[in-house]
Amino acid sequence: MLSAALTARAATAESRAARSPDGNWSEATSPTSRPITATPMSPPTWREALRTPEAMPALAGSTEIVPLETALLALADPVRQTLVRELAGAGDWERSCGSFDVPVTKATLSRHFAVLREAGLLEQRDAGPKRLNRLRRAEFDERFPGLLDLVLRQGI
Repeated sequence: MLSAALTARAATAESRAARSPDGNWSEATSPTSRPITATPMSPPTWREALRTPEAMPALAGSTEIVPLETALLALADPVRQTLVRELAGAGDWERSCGSFDVPVTKATLSRHFAVLREAGLLEQRDAGPKRLNRLRRAEFDERFPGLLDLVLRQGI
């Protein structure tokens, strides 16, 4: 009895399904069926642009669009201050993400790097399995003169 009901239900579903003129399958009688439409992509926000410089080359490396509040929040956290100090003491592209000795999990460290990137303090590039970091000191000092020096002196 149950298998007969299931067979009848499957037959009903198959009869409702129809092929549209463009060759796609659709539920002809289903009130919930909607055509799938592509939505145009919106332009990336300034945060997305800093996260993926390839997305908008005009904004790549620009700190002119970073608000002061974002820069201050990025430098307010003690872990991020440690990261910035260690990057300031290292050469460009010397430190990978896993080389920092900070008391946080990998996921939290990844979030700290994202905050620093969004604030324009950090540039990252992939080198094989590692992600190398560079402190964007000159660019950041141009946008916020003296702010980074103040943070670096505080840790001495």
